[in-house]
Amino acid sequence: MGVQGGEDVSETQRPSGRSGLLNTEVAHNARVWNYWIGGKDNYEVDQRVGERVASMFPVIRDVARADRAFLSRTVQFLAADRGVRQFLDIGTGLPTLDNTHEIAQRIAADSRIVYVDNDPTVLAHARALLTSAPEGATAYIEADAHHPDAILQGAAATLDLGRPVAVMMLGILNFVLDTGQAQDIVRQILASVPSGSYLVLTHPTTDADLGGEGNIAAMKFWNENATPPITARSRAEITAFFDGLDLLAPGIVSCAHWRAESDSPATVPQFGAVAIKP
Repeated sequence: MGVQGGEDVSETQRPSGRSGLLNTEVAHNARVWNYWIGGKDNYEVDQRVGERVASMFPVIRDVARADRAFLSRTVQFLAADRGVRQFLDIGTGLPTLDNTHEIAQRIAADSRIVYVDNDPTVLAHARALLTSAPEGATAYIEADAHHPDAILQGAAATLDLGRPVAVMMLGILNFVLDTGQAQDIVRQILASVPSGSYLVLTHPTTDADLGGEGNIAAMKFWNENATPPITARSRAEITAFFDGLDLLAPGIVSCAHWRAESDSPATVPQFGAVAIKP
């Protein structure tokens, strides 16, 4: 996708080993997630698997909505309160209401946003929907989170990586099954952005203090019937993603609780946190 309202960006990144073909015979996370939040960009197989997971883990729709609300709050906070004007949204998913660029550019029209995903359905909708205010820029890179070098190379066509960037990684590292590799991805990306940049992250958990035990059977079913395979992580494992960064209050909490708009939001088994690179 080229920049809307700015200069052209490099051609869509497509890491080797991927066909880029749409498979409507197997449920895919981006489309199932879209189904859970009430969207229409999904297929029967996505609905069937989504319903089965929801029957095993009824809170999953609350998780999806809380994760989306967390995105809105964090982008609003970073753009309005911290003056962030660049966002790298990795694993953006299917476009819906109040995407990252819409929130950021309402606050500052010159905000620049790069979206990253590797699902063909997301790519098709991104090209049509992810437009920009004329003063800013919005671009889409087709790339996999397992390939941070391709992400950074593509992002540099639109973002100035010498200035602070908010790296958004909402519900994406759970698809990197090896924890060491997931940590390396975060380290590589954060090493390529300057002091004053932010890491914004959500991640599912099976920790009992967030009511995550039901995730165990649901994720097993998912991995047997959908793609890509997923894993949950503990608070300690998620904390390690923020090594070398300064966590902002309230720290690593259920994403529904992070600077929540209500006094007593329901707890969901999805951690959320924001940290700054010192």
